[in-house]
Amino acid sequence: MSVTAIDSIWYTRCPVPTPLGLAARENWFAQEFAPDHITIKTLQEVTDADLRESHYDHRLPHSFRQGGSVPAIWARANGTDTRVIGLNWVDEAQLVVTLPTSGITSVAELKGKRIALPLNDISIDHQRASALRGIVVSLEAAGLSADDIQFVDLPVPQGGAGVGWTSSHTPYATEFEALKAGKVDAIYVKGARGVEEAHKHGVTTLYDVRNHPDPIARANNSAPRPITVDNALLQERPDLVVRFLSKILDVADWAAAHEADTVSYIAKESHSTDEWVRKAYGNDIHLKQGTSLDDLSIAGLSAYKDFLFKWGYLKADFDVADWIAPGPLDELLRTRKQKAA
Repeated sequence: MSVTAIDSIWYTRCPVPTPLGLAARENWFAQEFAPDHITIKTLQEVTDADLRESHYDHRLPHSFRQGGSVPAIWARANGTDTRVIGLNWVDEAQLVVTLPTSGITSVAELKGKRIALPLNDISIDHQRASALRGIVVSLEAAGLSADDIQFVDLPVPQGGAGVGWTSSHTPYATEFEALKAGKVDAIYVKGARGVEEAHKHGVTTLYDVRNHPDPIARANNSAPRPITVDNALLQERPDLVVRFLSKILDVADWAAAHEADTVSYIAKESHSTDEWVRKAYGNDIHLKQGTSLDDLSIAGLSAYKDFLFKWGYLKADFDVADWIAPGPLDELLRTRKQKAA
């Protein structure tokens, strides 16, 4: 039986905490596949717009992705043949904020008010989908619904992205400008940069979805973050998929033993600082770099998929259970258990 020859493997990740990103930073993928003369390539180092679109639609052969779940779910709903081989759950700050001069002190008092929704001219507006989820969950926690408020669209300028996908656009600048101009009464921000900007602007936090008691309600673009692979690679070279995933699994123990390095990397990846990373993700962020396919994470991913379909972000529905490919992770966990015995 012939083996499909592979000379390169691609990966892409979002500028957020991901075990894949940490493994890449440590150069583990390149070291693992160098003996096979397989080149490791990343979309973060290319400028070709058509090629970089695979970060969203995952159409690039022999590729892996870990980051926000919205593009991964959207690509799958569009018919892209991918599989989820792992999930990582890191709860992050998800804030609904207002001006201290607004007189609003709780989400319940947003009834009849205007809440911003960013509008980005990209293939799939993951920022808008994330904000919508956070706002709706916050409203429901206060006994309200989306029907009780007015959404205000805020077009966000699209800055050019260079190698590494850096941008000169300040995160949430459009939202804070609208808030201070009185165009909206509340906005949603998240993550390290969101917490940092909220502090800089001196706003009042009405609710942090991170504090919601139900983890399924906390599920959003940022949690859980799926590791996806194109199914053709999984079918043709499952051995390579297992080896790639093994390096991601190794991150959990490494991060737990390297707190400062882990926080520093996440700060650099998210264009923030150690202080804001800890405030947004918790002081135990280095202990949350594991990969699993546990029932809760799968349920969270499925719930968020249902939310996206309900709100019109997906052209078709699908069963998340059919999207999961547990084989590579099961093999790795079984092998490691045997070695530890």
